[in-house]
Amino acid sequence: MAGKIRLEDRECPLSSALGHVGEWWTLLILHDAFDGYTRFDQFQANLGVSSSILTSRLKTLTGQGLLERRRYQTRPDRYEYVLTDLGRSLRPVVVALAAWGNSRLDPSERSMILVDRNTGVEADPVIVDRSTGRPLDAADFVFAAGPAASEAMRKRYEHIPTESAHSDG
Repeated sequence: MAGKIRLEDRECPLSSALGHVGEWWTLLILHDAFDGYTRFDQFQANLGVSSSILTSRLKTLTGQGLLERRRYQTRPDRYEYVLTDLGRSLRPVVVALAAWGNSRLDPSERSMILVDRNTGVEADPVIVDRSTGRPLDAADFVFAAGPAASEAMRKRYEHIPTESAHSDG
């Protein structure tokens, strides 16, 4: 996926994230992992993906530290793919993408919804600022150059004032 990132986007966290999870099968494999799937044959049966594509994506996901490959059987050796902490940290992203997909549908047309495990009540996920609790989809939240920004990135966002919440001053 790195070949799709333009030179000027290499410092962009969105480009970097898409380099990890921006392929169709990758997000679907992660979704299955969040649902408890761990074995090659489970992923393949559920997704209907070819062996070669699944092998490639699982290798990439383990190489990036999102999944861990663990032997669960010997003679013959068999492996499972378990989410790492880094992999589990992507769950809110997948939840947000699914919620966005559902938001475009009539409730009667939704084939999968997010519910509270204990009550069965459907959730309506939103992404909020941890400090204020305000939803981040409002126009008053914008991207700005961060402390490690290149000159090009600083120029792109020079019209946005910043005061980092993580500054030492």
